[in-house]
Amino acid sequence: MLPTISLVIVAQNEERTLGAVIDAAKELVCEIIVVDSGSTDSTISIATERGAKVVHQDWLGYARQKNFAIDLAAGEWILSLDADEILTPPLVQELKALIGSPDFARYDGYKIPRVLYIGETPIFHGGFYPDAQLRLFKKGSGRWGERLVHEAIKMDGPKAVLKNHMDHYSYKTVDDFAAAMDKYARLSAREFYQRGKYQWRAHPINLVLHPLWTFLQRYFLRGGILDGRLGLRLAVIYSDYVRKKIVYLRELARDKQADCS
Repeated sequence: MLPTISLVIVAQNEERTLGAVIDAAKELVCEIIVVDSGSTDSTISIATERGAKVVHQDWLGYARQKNFAIDLAAGEWILSLDADEILTPPLVQELKALIGSPDFARYDGYKIPRVLYIGETPIFHGGFYPDAQLRLFKKGSGRWGERLVHEAIKMDGPKAVLKNHMDHYSYKTVDDFAAAMDKYARLSAREFYQRGKYQWRAHPINLVLHPLWTFLQRYFLRGGILDGRLGLRLAVIYSDYVRKKIVYLRELARDKQADCS
């Protein structure tokens, strides 16, 4: 008997991609759970039309929302996907063969390579690929780590990386990517600030060296130059994201000093 797998997704206003996410994965799973935090578009109807159980939960934060979804699942395994991560046909075939194999239980979790799309353009260079993410794991073996941003599943058991990739339709435009990077920079700065060990990160020299190194690494060493003008724009935006993290962290530290004076 094959192990049971629950597909869990957290969503809000994801009508652009949610249907394709569910359609691509549904033959692998025994149930589909969508935790919605207040969609005003057709997200809920798209999910219910495809047999998903939709549960409303006000936004708890990235990690807590995803852990809430995991706790609703009945399957022996969890396939936790973002609402813009679409399994490709080769990946589905790889997973079907793996799930039916006695080797499946050798590992507690499986990482899936991910191709970022800007609009309909895939990005294979500049540090954006393979970007393998832990998405399939035994229930009870892992939880999403409590972070404000860039959350990841924490688990101690053995993991493997799959060969085929999923498509990540995260941003419709380059401007969307830039806006998201600004949001993530603010969240990352707040997280470093809350940890209390940020003096080196906030050092003025990092305002120059860290963004510069990020650009050189992503554009030249990691091949962003091969993606043409788009690769250049993404490298510039990402290096500016690194700069903004430092700027926002310094602002938080400066506000704290002002409050204590």
